[in-house]
Amino acid sequence: MPMLSARLTILVGPTVPIPAPPTMMETLQTVTVTTSDEGRSGFQIVFAAGRSATLSSDYTLMVGNMLKPFNRIVIVVTLGLLPQVLIDGIITTQELTPEPSTGRATLTVTGEDISVMMDLKEVSTEHPSQNATMIATMIMAQYATYGIIPKVIPPLTDLIPLPLERIPVQHGTDLQYIEELAEMFGYVFYIQPGPVPLTNTGYWGPPVRLGVPQKALTINMGQATNVETISFSYNGLAPTLVTGKVQDFKTQMTVPVQTLMSTRVPPLASLPALITNLPNVRTQQLRHWGLDATLSLSRAQGITDRSVDSVVTATGELDAIRYGTILLPFGLVGVRGAGFNNDGFWYVQSVTHTITEKSYKQKFVLAREGPGSTTPAVIP
Repeated sequence: MPMLSARLTILVGPTVPIPAPPTMMETLQTVTVTTSDEGRSGFQIVFAAGRSATLSSDYTLMVGNMLKPFNRIVIVVTLGLLPQVLIDGIITTQELTPEPSTGRATLTVTGEDISVMMDLKEVSTEHPSQNATMIATMIMAQYATYGIIPKVIPPLTDLIPLPLERIPVQHGTDLQYIEELAEMFGYVFYIQPGPVPLTNTGYWGPPVRLGVPQKALTINMGQATNVETISFSYNGLAPTLVTGKVQDFKTQMTVPVQTLMSTRVPPLASLPALITNLPNVRTQQLRHWGLDATLSLSRAQGITDRSVDSVVTATGELDAIRYGTILLPFGLVGVRGAGFNNDGFWYVQSVTHTITEKSYKQKFVLAREGPGSTTPAVIP
């Protein structure tokens, strides 16, 4: 499916998918992929479906069951020289929509990333003598069939519990539990496809704020402008401090818990919302019991960190061909031309790719903890 200087490749099939046949690619109309650091990423592919010349009782795309639910799909885009895996997922829904008046039809397949396989079976099980880091690694290792490689960032306060003091217990699916463990420390969990087809990185850790930023999003700078639309939003009610008292089950002493600011590093905003919004910052009482003082403080700090991650957000759309590369989530991007309050580095929370034969658009959501740039310039 040629698209100016971009090329789309689709692998489809059971556990180890193969390149989609030319007859399937010729009927392709639209591909939409959304990747995000919250919840499962997903995709939707729309095909033009025609009846088979030899099997008039069925549609060509329905023959062979390549697009049946629980088959695997890998979507790869090559823009320039480097291929980029947009998503490695599982088909969950197949929808055929005939047009009685014309005899034509469309076949729409919808699915989610590989983590959907972690969300199928609820269990009740204990994890004795294992901390959250060990549990997250162990859970992801069970899905090596889908190419998941664990990347786990251990929290500083993640101590191994003694069986006589506390035994972590899982009630629910593997995905629900690993997300619950991430929330305890203000972490995120997501499946990042690639770097090569049929491999995935299972990331469990804080939002990635380090590394080389992506090509800058440029606004109001004449020929250099590469963003079609963008808007900025400041949610003054988002920042949350946590206060309270907990009884440490080890010492039976009452220990005060108080958060003061975000611990995300490096900061992306020069004017942190928790400071600029004082004294009108929301305060929440800590309501978690049965933990020692260290884990209680970690949970409180996680609530504060997550609350300021998206105080200021930017949403917009760009043409990937004009942008010259593919904007990816789970990392940094620079913004320039939007004024001091909105310029600087941002964390890319999610990207939605919409690909047709003639266009490649990307909608994006950026976030950081407050207004103001921390740098006088960003990489163009």
